[in-house]
Amino acid sequence: MRVGLVCPYSLDVPGGVQNHVKDLAEALIALGHEVSVLAPSEDEGDLPAYVVSAGRAIPVPYNGSVARVSFGPVVAARVRRWLRAGEFDVLHIHEPATPSIAVLALWAAEGPIVATFHTSQVRSRAMSASATVLRPSLEKITGRIAVSEYARDTLVQHIGGEPVVIPNGVYVDRYAQASPRPGWRGEGGTLAFVGRIDEPRKGFPLLLEAFATITEVHSGVRLLVVGGGDIDRARKSLPADLRSQVFFLGRVSDEQKACALKTADIYVAPNTGGESFGIVLVEGMAAGAAVLASSLPAFRQVLGGGRYGVLFEAGSASDLATHALALLADEARRKALARAAGPAARRYDWSVLAGQVVEVYETVIGTERSGVR
Repeated sequence: MRVGLVCPYSLDVPGGVQNHVKDLAEALIALGHEVSVLAPSEDEGDLPAYVVSAGRAIPVPYNGSVARVSFGPVVAARVRRWLRAGEFDVLHIHEPATPSIAVLALWAAEGPIVATFHTSQVRSRAMSASATVLRPSLEKITGRIAVSEYARDTLVQHIGGEPVVIPNGVYVDRYAQASPRPGWRGEGGTLAFVGRIDEPRKGFPLLLEAFATITEVHSGVRLLVVGGGDIDRARKSLPADLRSQVFFLGRVSDEQKACALKTADIYVAPNTGGESFGIVLVEGMAAGAAVLASSLPAFRQVLGGGRYGVLFEAGSASDLATHALALLADEARRKALARAAGPAARRYDWSVLAGQVVEVYETVIGTERSGVR
């Protein structure tokens, strides 16, 4: 079938929704479907062949982060042209209430429409307001997907409907088969962090506070930092005696991220809130790292309540340090967690999830053809 995917956020900046859309597109193409992705992007020359740029994006604060979105009459005209040219059997819009090309596509589209909701923020004033304004357009959606039970709860509270839960996906073998980088390892062990270092809810300052305590007790440990942000500023903010032990990789390719997680003894997710799923936890599980994560509800669910990783008190640097030190000192425990987490990560492989998404497509196409909504 011909599938149109709409990503509201710029592909120039990595993010959970952007990665989800690109991975889903590749999984659908591998299944033999024709796929076109519409997304904001400034660097049109560096996009995959299946992506069509909706134009430049502007930064807008949203959900404790900064979303790069596109809107306006020129962008709306591009959306309409893309829809006409695509002649899609089904249109799949991600975050359809986001004031970007997601809303513009929803306004302009006709025919079978599927929407995936990623946000987990039960008391969201922005979503409540946008849902009220967009309600007539949202009623055009015939298939609703939420990436987690928490995203589902947010959707039901603000918009309504009965969404099916299909989580974010991972190409598990890319992480399981990645090669560790010996030059990135610390003599006393290696921790890894993935996320924007200047995005408060990702918890990087909390991790640095804990890392100072960890290094006092456990010598030779290294912290690998993967993600964008002002690295020079972050490095200068470190105590002089820690600078040689914190290795900033910056924004890297998916392959390099997989290698970093494969190199790590422990993947640390110190996030403080606003997470609906936690795909990077699954990436760490797939790579064979022991996962240490804050006890957010979404993270607790991914880690099976502690069966596939260790949870620490969210927001507590001291609790993070205590659990990290215990894991660094217990190789058998780390290996046991990795053995349990590997099969659990397979449940999130795109080879499993893409088929579930296609089932939703087939259902809404059938509903549309039968004239039943």
